[in-house]
Amino acid sequence: MEDRTYVSWDFIEDFMISAFKKIGVPEEDAKICADVLMESDRRGIESHGVNRFKPIYIDRINAGIQKPVTKIDILRETPTTAVFDANDGMGMVASYKAMKLAIEKAKKYGMGMVAVRNSTHYGIAGYYATMASDAGMIGITGTNARPSIAPTFGVENMLGTNPLTFGIPTDEEFPFVLDCATSITQRGKIEYFAKIGKDTPKGMVVGRDGLAKTDSKQILKDLVNNEAALAPLGGIGEELAGYKGYGYATVVEILSAALQAGSFLRMLSGKDESGKLSPYHLGHFFIAIDTEAFMGLESFKKTAGDILREIRNSEKAPGEEKIYTAGEKEYLIWQERKEKGVPLNEACKEDIKKVNEMLGLEKKLPF
Repeated sequence: MEDRTYVSWDFIEDFMISAFKKIGVPEEDAKICADVLMESDRRGIESHGVNRFKPIYIDRINAGIQKPVTKIDILRETPTTAVFDANDGMGMVASYKAMKLAIEKAKKYGMGMVAVRNSTHYGIAGYYATMASDAGMIGITGTNARPSIAPTFGVENMLGTNPLTFGIPTDEEFPFVLDCATSITQRGKIEYFAKIGKDTPKGMVVGRDGLAKTDSKQILKDLVNNEAALAPLGGIGEELAGYKGYGYATVVEILSAALQAGSFLRMLSGKDESGKLSPYHLGHFFIAIDTEAFMGLESFKKTAGDILREIRNSEKAPGEEKIYTAGEKEYLIWQERKEKGVPLNEACKEDIKKVNEMLGLEKKLPF
């Protein structure tokens, strides 16, 4: 059983904001970054939360492949669309501003879309989709990522884990939020397995020999060296429809690169021609659709809620207690963690200790 320590949300927020500021992120941007990371832990998606604070953000800023100050250039804009260049700044900041603009455009014209290029890891995709659902809109977002997924009938990592994420308002206490990678698992989950010393379940990763790999630490190395690849949703080959996951991953890759004339596939490896670390130049897209432009928000929310309730009330499989709809489990986890706090594993606590010392924050740690 993994040993975890629960610490207060206030402590984690203050610590991350202080660390981001110390490393050069402006205060308002630091608040956005911390909130995106905490939202992942609020939903129980620990693979993209505080666990990634040091290795994905602090370490990359220190390595010079990500800029702490996010300078956004608007390359093109119409009443309903825009294209941002994030100039290798904080992906979470560029993405927050992109979805905010898409929502503003949707309020005026019914729909809005913003594409972003030259960005960095934007955290949990559901954060931005939920920005739209909180505004009474349908939110859609996706991002490409460094190559991890093999195409159907291939073994080379070509596509990113490329989430295609939807946030939909309902008349319930929580929105419908479908936030998942187009691979069976994502690199962050394997990083999490490696941190806690757990094997990756068989069937999620394939080696160049076509066989499954399970050693989490070795998989992370092999993904970088192109000796392993993640399986798309559905798995290897066509027997369980892996071509569907492969197809959706390709859709996200195109929308994250072609609209903004951005980087794609092997260009996103994070290495230059000599093998040295380089900026990732990721692309994202954000869509907001105003439900008021159709039959109205309240009508939409009720119908959406009715659909979800009818699904949950359908006949359950023998031995199963409950049927869930997307976003429900995350909502229930947040109800549990509101007072309990943020769960930190041993590796994450060590990262926080290192950042505290490295940046001279002199924070009193609660563990």
